[in-house]
Amino acid sequence: MNNNRIKNTKIKVTDLTFSYKGRRILDGINESFEEYAVTAIIGPSGVGKSTFLMTLNRLWENIPEAHLSGKVEMKLNGQFGDIHDRSVSPSNLRRLVGTVFQKPNPLPMSIFRNVAFPLKLSGEKDKRLVTRKVEEVLRKAYLWDEVKDRLTHSALALSGGQQQRLCMARSLILEPEVLLLDEPTSSLDKKAAEIIEELILQLKERITILAVSHYLDQVKRIADRVVRFSEGKIKNG
Repeated sequence: MNNNRIKNTKIKVTDLTFSYKGRRILDGINESFEEYAVTAIIGPSGVGKSTFLMTLNRLWENIPEAHLSGKVEMKLNGQFGDIHDRSVSPSNLRRLVGTVFQKPNPLPMSIFRNVAFPLKLSGEKDKRLVTRKVEEVLRKAYLWDEVKDRLTHSALALSGGQQQRLCMARSLILEPEVLLLDEPTSSLDKKAAEIIEELILQLKERITILAVSHYLDQVKRIADRVVRFSEGKIKNG
């Protein structure tokens, strides 16, 4: 582990308020997050944790009757700026801010095509590069040895733990700077969850990670810092 790396602010949230159908879900959030660290986001169900993650990748813009005010700034490609600025396209933002959801969401296609899909969307046509990158991220996700002989098989035939690691690999192939994890082990057995936790600890050497978790034992194992949500606000202490 590189303990000598200087950590700087990667994400700064200022006066962030989010409402849906007139109901306020996030209420004046002010918080900063360090790069190259795992920040665990904890709190009861329904207090805005998952919604907060959606404000960091602009997925909230796809929700009818949703409204956001305040500012979310990130240091991406070495530049610090507001992710909601008109000059920032959502697709470019999501190349740099990856997301893994609570329930694995493999596409109805082969294992290889699942992982390669973001590269194909980005217009990459170098087949050798795509093949190399797919193997690289499957190795990072501790999945390569389990699937290398069946890359043309449907991803839907994988176990739940394998599907979640596949989704992790898919999110890593564009080399994001930030990774948002929304309860990534909640549907997995103990062994599969341990593999995901080990992956998270490896990834923080080069990626800033925000992870929603209900498991306090897990938080103790993976988190450098804990942020507690309560009724749409962050509670310190």
